[in-house]
Amino acid sequence: MASSARPATISPALARRVALAAQGFGRPRPATVGTRQLNGLLDRIGLLQIDSVNVFERSHYLPVFARLGAYDKGLLDAITLRPRAPHTEYVAHEAAFVRREDRPLFRWRMDEFRAKYAPDADAWNASHGRTASWVLDALAANGPMAASEMEHEDNVRKGPWWGWSDVKRTLELLFRFGDVAIAGRNRFERRYALPEQVFPAAVLEERVETADAVRELVRRSVRALGIGTLSDIADYYRLKSAPAVQALRDLEDAGTVRQVQVAGWERAGKPLPVWLDADARLPREVRASALLSPFDPIVWERARALRMFGLDYRIEIYTPAPRRVYGYYVLPILQDEAIVGRVDLKSDRKAGVLIVQAAWAEAEADADTPGRLAELLRDAAEWQGLSAVHVRDRGTLAGALRSAIAEAA
Repeated sequence: MASSARPATISPALARRVALAAQGFGRPRPATVGTRQLNGLLDRIGLLQIDSVNVFERSHYLPVFARLGAYDKGLLDAITLRPRAPHTEYVAHEAAFVRREDRPLFRWRMDEFRAKYAPDADAWNASHGRTASWVLDALAANGPMAASEMEHEDNVRKGPWWGWSDVKRTLELLFRFGDVAIAGRNRFERRYALPEQVFPAAVLEERVETADAVRELVRRSVRALGIGTLSDIADYYRLKSAPAVQALRDLEDAGTVRQVQVAGWERAGKPLPVWLDADARLPREVRASALLSPFDPIVWERARALRMFGLDYRIEIYTPAPRRVYGYYVLPILQDEAIVGRVDLKSDRKAGVLIVQAAWAEAEADADTPGRLAELLRDAAEWQGLSAVHVRDRGTLAGALRSAIAEAA
């Protein structure tokens, strides 16, 4: 059984280093990034969250660049977007790429989605049944298809938000239920398919009990985070607290995780329970320079980012422009073990310029921050196929960054 002794206390600085190392920071970057390195990174972090915003670069490409440096995005496409790729999509955190063989770990979630959105068979059939039958028949007859390829009287865009048609909405629900799978993307548009058109029979036939699936997801969460509170760990795969706690107890008993305390990680004056991966690296330092996507695991759980890095971070894409504080698509800047700033980036692909629409310093910024960020942005521009970096005059770091870029030109 797990020990009842008081958990060991570690410093916030060590907790940060453990978390960064678990996510793949601080390691020497490979001279060449190939499929082996990409698969290894995805196995380490467990998933890549997907987002459609493309003002700088789509989100799922950015965690790879942050950890491995410049790479051929076509190689990542080959293992995520092609019909028989080793990774596929499911709602693992939000929509994310995960290993194809991980599908059985989410069968309980498919059942929960069905119970939430289709608890009454008569009501479901009245509102979606005809369209669902039609799209399933179309996929059976034609193979993988995009929603835009389905000609149907219900396939008309509606509504003020995404403008999804009834066909698209039904496909998305069937995807959540597990009745439809994603067979890659074409120009980033999902191609829907029947599960048997995407997954081998062994994956479709495998059954994992819910408690076992949750325990495995919690194990992966702790491994990917290195260290975390219950909310951190549960959030990684969007698990509920009660089953996550039970899974952590089981993993403690097995010696896979151990409970610790981090000085200063408190709620209402009491130390927060924290779990540490038993095999976590405990580095003395982490050297890194990276742009972090808003959906990077390092910062996607905003309470954790504030607790661990002092970063009060909110994405402002959906905030009206006059009310934005930092900008539209703002990426935190990681330098070594600290978040030192944030930049609002835009790739002007027609002009061949990476535009820094705003640059802001955080409390951890130092004299080296502008120069290191200038080098990082030049690398990012080159990776994007852009020939120059232009810094606009907005933000507390903008002037120093512009000077650093000019000095290196």
